[in-house]
Amino acid sequence: MRRHSRATLLWSLPAVLVMVAVTLAPAPARAEEPIGIRQILDEPTVYHLRRVTLAGTVRDVQPLDPYTVPNGTNCYGAYLFRLEDESSSISVAVLGICASKPVFRDPEVEDGDRVEVSATIQAPSHGGYYLSFRGLKVVTEQEGFVQAVADRILPIVE
Repeated sequence: MRRHSRATLLWSLPAVLVMVAVTLAPAPARAEEPIGIRQILDEPTVYHLRRVTLAGTVRDVQPLDPYTVPNGTNCYGAYLFRLEDESSSISVAVLGICASKPVFRDPEVEDGDRVEVSATIQAPSHGGYYLSFRGLKVVTEQEGFVQAVADRILPIVE
């Protein structure tokens, strides 16, 4: 009888610890407040590879031709747009869906839409790639191009 109770206790202890951890865990954080675009453009090295939230108006939506990533896979449905807030504007890239067979997708935004964008900032003077009208482009030291690579776009309902 005693061994059975000890075994039961040993099996239920992890479950109790998980319940305590879940109860004491902090509540999910609110969505990050949007950062002004001018702030990012003034200090691109501070924001390089940081995830930020931006808000503004969509301008100049440009669907892109399929492009090929370095591993040889083709990507479809990418597009670019400018996001404009009261301080400035920034290029936003929405990456394509990479697949062995073509995948067609229209841009999720239209010119004039008010949106909130979660994105990673790319400050190319640090090296890497950015999305251009000719597909992925390797960045050179001289280029001062700053781009937000979107991973979530939500409409702003006012």
